[in-house]
Parts: sequence; structure tokens; C-alpha cells
Amino acid sequence: MPFVEVDIEAEIEKRRNSDPEFKKAWDNSRTEYELLGQLLKLRNQKGWTQQELAEKAETSQQRISRIEKHEQSPTLKTLCRMADALDVNITLTPR
Repeated sequence: MPFVEVDIEAEIEKRRNSDPEFKKAWDNSRTEYELLGQLLKLRNQKGWTQQELAEKAETSQQRISRIEKHEQSPTLKTLCRMADALDVNITLTPR
């Protein structure tokens, strides 16, 4: 069976427009993915390993790994410790 090329973004948008529950779940997850993606980018820019960030954020390397792989959502306390360790502020802004 040959592979069929799929435009994922178009499929997601189509589903968002036709399914209110999917739209709500998708939109709610975007904020978390963007925030965690920024934290991962900052860690990589500093050249830190997950272990180094974990030590500075007073948590475990396993927790950092699970957070970065989106297997576990960080608690607010852990998120703040990660931001502090990375020397950044978390700011809420209107969309």
C-alpha cells in the first residue's frame, strides 16, 4: 500500500472547525506545548543537560525528561523552579 501525503495542519484546522470539543482540547494544549517548547529551547541554548537543569530546578532528571516529552505536565512549583533556573520570567499576555 503506497503512502499518501497528508497536510497535517489542514486536517487539524478542518477538525477544529467541525468539532467544538476537539477545538477546545487542541487550543488548550497549545499554550502548554509552546511554553514547554520555549523552556526546552532555553535549556539547549545554555548547553545544559536535563540533569543540569534538574539540579538547578531542584527536581529529578526523569521529571525534566517526562515534562519535555509531554508525558507529564509540570506542577506550577516545578514550572517556576525551571524558569528561575533558566533565569527567565513567565509572563501572561493577552492573545
